[in-house]
Amino acid sequence: MHEKYNVFMEYKILNNQIHSLIDPALPIISNLSNVIAFLFHELPNLNWVGIYYCDLEQKVCYLGPFQGRVACTKIPFGKGVVGTCATKKKSMNIENVHTFPGHIACDSTSKSEFVAPLFQGHKLYAILDIDSDIYHRFSLDDIVFLEGVAHLLSCLISNEQNSIS
Repeated sequence: MHEKYNVFMEYKILNNQIHSLIDPALPIISNLSNVIAFLFHELPNLNWVGIYYCDLEQKVCYLGPFQGRVACTKIPFGKGVVGTCATKKKSMNIENVHTFPGHIACDSTSKSEFVAPLFQGHKLYAILDIDSDIYHRFSLDDIVFLEGVAHLLSCLISNEQNSIS
């Protein structure tokens, strides 16, 4: 129970720090870039954090701001973890990417991956993609925290200022 409390407090602090980085007066790319850099540097055992913008007409995800090694620039809907997330429009935690059908190995060192859709209102806008170089990296606590970050970013994208505070 003590450990659970520490995890909760750690994520509460990280959440407050993310909120302090966001300035709704700035262009969305500035805020997304800072949140991505923060996640990459503050969460342990990550080797890539980024955004893929979704082109709903072309059914393709295009690389946006990221931290980590050079990445795939274009991922079709339904392909790999990111493209599957774009099709399903729901978060996914892949404990071992090598067992995921159709996994796209943009970085051969990635072993687990978490993705979450970002929405502009009810319309798919982008995918938050987070990779780790260890298997089974993302705990239930991590997932709850990262889904909260995705919700925050969706509110920001949708310009729902009252949902951010």
